[in-house]
Amino acid sequence: MKRSNEDILHRHLENNGNIISLLQDIQAVFGYIPRESIYYFSEKLNIPSAYIYGVATFYSQFRLNPAGKHKITACCGTACHVKGAEKIIDSLKLELGLDDKEDTTKDGEFTLEKVACLGTCSFAPIVLIDGKVRGKVKHEILVREIKSMKKKK
Repeated sequence: MKRSNEDILHRHLENNGNIISLLQDIQAVFGYIPRESIYYFSEKLNIPSAYIYGVATFYSQFRLNPAGKHKITACCGTACHVKGAEKIIDSLKLELGLDDKEDTTKDGEFTLEKVACLGTCSFAPIVLIDGKVRGKVKHEILVREIKSMKKKK
């Protein structure tokens, strides 16, 4: 981790990067923003760790915990909401055994996240599974797909 943080710091200083680009680089390397990285960059850049943490928690693009092997992204935009996004999300949470505070399964296989809008309203409701679009989805079909993915692990 130390070597990766040093590489990121070097690039950041070379490019006169800002906090957001720094956090994006950290997340690109680790898949999330490790607490150790926040303290490392706080010390190296003389920026309060609370400030870095504040930026990381303000923007929904940043994760403070590792994501699961499979990432499920559910759109919650207006069109998806009207077409049943909450029912889909509830079904997925139930299938994955996630409570309201969790977004990643205990075995680290699945992460379920909600986004404000994926911008493809004509295909609502939309869900991405590992980056692949599922449009006009039905919750029963998604649950079946998740069960199939669980069996393959």
